[in-house]
Amino acid sequence: MSEAILEPDLPIIDPHHHLWDLRPLMAAFPEPRHPFIEAIARTPYYTFDGLHADATSGHNVIGTVFMECGAFYRAGASDALKVVGEVEYVNGVAAQSASGLYGSIRLCEAIIGHADLTLGSRAGAVLDALASASPRFKGIRHAAAWDADPEVLGPPFHHPAGLYRDAAFREGFAELGKRGLTFDAWLLEPQLGDVIDLARAFPDQPIVLDHCGTPLGMASYHGKLHERFDTWRSNIHEIARCPNVMVKLGGLAMSFAGMPDHGPEAGLSSEVLAAMWRPYIETCIEAFGPARAMFESNFPVDKWGASYAVLWNAFKHLTLGASADEKRALYASNAARFYGIEYLLD
Repeated sequence: MSEAILEPDLPIIDPHHHLWDLRPLMAAFPEPRHPFIEAIARTPYYTFDGLHADATSGHNVIGTVFMECGAFYRAGASDALKVVGEVEYVNGVAAQSASGLYGSIRLCEAIIGHADLTLGSRAGAVLDALASASPRFKGIRHAAAWDADPEVLGPPFHHPAGLYRDAAFREGFAELGKRGLTFDAWLLEPQLGDVIDLARAFPDQPIVLDHCGTPLGMASYHGKLHERFDTWRSNIHEIARCPNVMVKLGGLAMSFAGMPDHGPEAGLSSEVLAAMWRPYIETCIEAFGPARAMFESNFPVDKWGASYAVLWNAFKHLTLGASADEKRALYASNAARFYGIEYLLD
């Protein structure tokens, strides 16, 4: 779907996207595939050219933040250190963008990698290796998404239940604070109590909750978004009481949420998507305030439900009544501050 770009001059720092080449992996998943695998299969190869084309499709994206996704790991390295390959690769993409040959946009200006925090204090050596791989390395994401219903997440996810409460994980988590690194938390709506407990246990650690806490509308949760909304909202407000936590506004076009419940690029207008997402986005902004929330694309995963241009139009519909300062915060300055790339706004 093609739409006129709303507020085309509004600066955007996209704080959450991936890069990958998952073509070999896709062959391991026979038809019919889990909806999330199907969403990835629609864009199994997404590197500089794909990201650049999306980010320059009309909106004023001035910079982006890469989010780990288990891609381009270093062959032959130990299980603990193979993750360094992903940061090395993305640093090359960032350098390509920073060359100026492709315009002024700064793709992957901040890089979020992965380290296995269940290594405990030994995770510190991995964090140091990641930092050595790129000056753009800012922190890690260690996902904890789990559900008792295996159909919710599908075969790619094997995080143990209660990961953020695990003693070894928390020993590794403490290594982040020693190095001034950020943490991205991804887990599912029924697990939000785990991130509340983690944030309270480490009140000085900067944490950002990905994807509005990932409401669920598929598998055994199909048709239950309305039924579970009040529980989700209560937990969002509880998390927001932790001043060290921010929230990313997005991820709702993923198959997990079922908003929309079909893809790829569902063909819905930005107005329709905005109406669908409004209760979740507005609740998050109400709870965290405009100074602790940031819009995200989650591309190419959210390409399942919308093109890049339509996705950002939908967000802009949701903030039509916001002030200029609030928009600057939600679309750029909060992400720049959290990930230490404020200079992009100079």
